[in-house]
Amino acid sequence: MSRHSFPRLVLFDLDGTLLDSAPDFIATVNLLRSQRDMAALPLQMLRPHVSRGARAMLTAAFPALDAAGIDALVSPFLQVYEAQLARHGKPFDGIEEVLDAIETAGCRWGIVTNKPEYLARKLLALLDWQTRCAILVGGDTLPVRKPDPLPLLHAAGALGEAVHDCTYVGDDERDMAAARAAGMSSIVALWGYRLDVDDPVAWRGDVMVDTPRDLLGSSAWPQAS
Repeated sequence: MSRHSFPRLVLFDLDGTLLDSAPDFIATVNLLRSQRDMAALPLQMLRPHVSRGARAMLTAAFPALDAAGIDALVSPFLQVYEAQLARHGKPFDGIEEVLDAIETAGCRWGIVTNKPEYLARKLLALLDWQTRCAILVGGDTLPVRKPDPLPLLHAAGALGEAVHDCTYVGDDERDMAAARAAGMSSIVALWGYRLDVDDPVAWRGDVMVDTPRDLLGSSAWPQAS
């Protein structure tokens, strides 16, 4: 691939984009359910909710609970999940090849996620990405998080990159909304997590890509097309 096949900085969402973390989350939820003498849930029941965060997953796993009950479970959920980090989940097939290609091309990549920063940093260490990732912005790094554009603008600015030299890759509508508001080009990761009712076309990303390995082709990148 040529140097110009990638933007100078590629920013990725984490869960559902770089990392297939649903297996870690279903293990977490099922441990919480077992503590309440509830049967285990199948992975596919929780998978579509992963990109929407802890409360969405807990609502799917404990449908009888009201909002206050869900809020009370968030802290136990995060504590259990911390022990499950990268024990079951792994990068999506092809992601390591994409990251290698970005680096080989002399470009940089980073992560902007709504996951709490401390959990994201632990994940980076477990995946051996901590020295490769140019910047990590978590859901609590700044006063706001996606779909607010500030996390993306902060990541670009901290690395001295102009917004038009960056592309954001994500699997959720909030990712595309944040990129659009930031004036940053975007790619919809169709291999990620979404509900049956979701319409990725309506998210208005610049490009939609079926698999991580499709990112190895220059035509996948808005700035290279």
